[in-house]
Amino acid sequence: MKDTWQKQLQNLLNCDLKSQFPLARSLNRKLKFFVGPTNSGKTHSAMTQLKKANSGLYLAPLRLLALEGYEDLKASNLNATLITGEEQIFDEDAAHVCSTIEMIDYDLDIDVAIIDEIQMLDDDERGWAWVNAIIGCPAKQIIMTGSVNALDAVKKIAKYLGEELEIIKFQRKNRLHLMEKYTSLKELKPHTALIAFSRTDVLRLKQKLQKYHKVSVIYGNLSPEVRRDEARRFREGQSDILIATDAIAMGLNLPIKTILFTTHRKFDGVSKRTININEIVQIAGRAGRYGFHEEGFLGATSKDTLKHLQKEYDKPIRTIKAPFKVKISAPQLEGLSSHIKTNSLEKVLKFFNENMYFDGPFIASNIGSMIEAAKILDKKNNLKMEEKYMLSQAPITIKSTIILQAYDSYIAAIIKNRVVRYKPSITLPKKALTYRDLLLVEDEVKKISLYLWLSFKLPELFPDNIKASITRASFNNFIEKSLKSNLIDDRRNNNKNPEIKKYKKYRKRF
Repeated sequence: MKDTWQKQLQNLLNCDLKSQFPLARSLNRKLKFFVGPTNSGKTHSAMTQLKKANSGLYLAPLRLLALEGYEDLKASNLNATLITGEEQIFDEDAAHVCSTIEMIDYDLDIDVAIIDEIQMLDDDERGWAWVNAIIGCPAKQIIMTGSVNALDAVKKIAKYLGEELEIIKFQRKNRLHLMEKYTSLKELKPHTALIAFSRTDVLRLKQKLQKYHKVSVIYGNLSPEVRRDEARRFREGQSDILIATDAIAMGLNLPIKTILFTTHRKFDGVSKRTININEIVQIAGRAGRYGFHEEGFLGATSKDTLKHLQKEYDKPIRTIKAPFKVKISAPQLEGLSSHIKTNSLEKVLKFFNENMYFDGPFIASNIGSMIEAAKILDKKNNLKMEEKYMLSQAPITIKSTIILQAYDSYIAAIIKNRVVRYKPSITLPKKALTYRDLLLVEDEVKKISLYLWLSFKLPELFPDNIKASITRASFNNFIEKSLKSNLIDDRRNNNKNPEIKKYKKYRKRF
């Protein structure tokens, strides 16, 4: 009996990843890699091929890009369906689908699929989705687009699969110049993007510069809708300066002529460090957008930062190396939970990470956000393992009290099988006055995204998807208006600041 148990456990712990996607294995797939730097036309060429196909799938790294792909297909008079974790726009006549990569349907047999930004397979949190898509996407032709640092990785995975790989190289369409002198904030010219690495720094720069320029801002905590509207303002000339974090590094096509780094240090979630060549190149490639400018420029707003850019720019790009990280699947989770006799999601995830062996260039990996969610879920009674697995992948952040409170109440409702109506946590005044005011609304929009995600997974319990979507639109409009106004930096809640004291009473309205 013990030998049988051990053998079954060994079978669970030894995984041939490609065998988990039988439809993909039956299609005699051909792989293509459109490889090149930003601004080389690789994604445009891939979309052109997708439009010619009888059926197609565009897998995007962001909801914003999935929407842009959807609108591109519609503008080309093609029926299309949009599927993300928060919204679905179905067209029964559509043979083309645009989706965020985590929402891929592995049972949808199609002719051509695009896997965009393939270098994301190296991402600690989401890289597994790109690995799974390369291996399991059920399309006769797979077109991957991405940077040269992913070339070796794509070759290794193609060899593991035993599938034909064609590499098509793209060159940047115009020159990108590294500037010799730094540019002060007083010398900024239109079509310039300033890069900072925190929301606070972006807002501080906005406050400083909007006296002299029309400014757009883009940072990670903004919803895709607001980012898109801020990008539109810059694209249409309603603003002449863009201030952004590295959130602009992926997919946003903007008429930027010059990119200036305001710092060469960033906090990466663990520590503050200097930025590397891969990060610099990915962001800098957005300068000199083809069709808008004949050339692009890369620089900095200080001597020290420019010196770092010049030093890093001569280094070779870091190649993505095997093994590639793989997340636990639902069947693996159920099997391991049964065999090691635990209902603790955290324990199963750690067991998977320490003991799973993959046939091929892969390694078991724990996703940090899943571990954090597991710690919360394991404290709840009467949750099945499959429910924990689903809820551990919800879009939450432990940094936000609003979202954690909502997550906790939603879990309680799921346990009791109780219907949850969407209710906003805050009441909107005419505009935000401080950084904190704005952050509260940004977090409320994320709470709405969590509700919409759950409404897709459990529509009977979370039925207010229309109300939540309408509320999100009004909150996004509020954020847009607030970003155009003067905001007070109350990050430290300095009671000696007369402006902070003036608005203390006001903040209670939230």
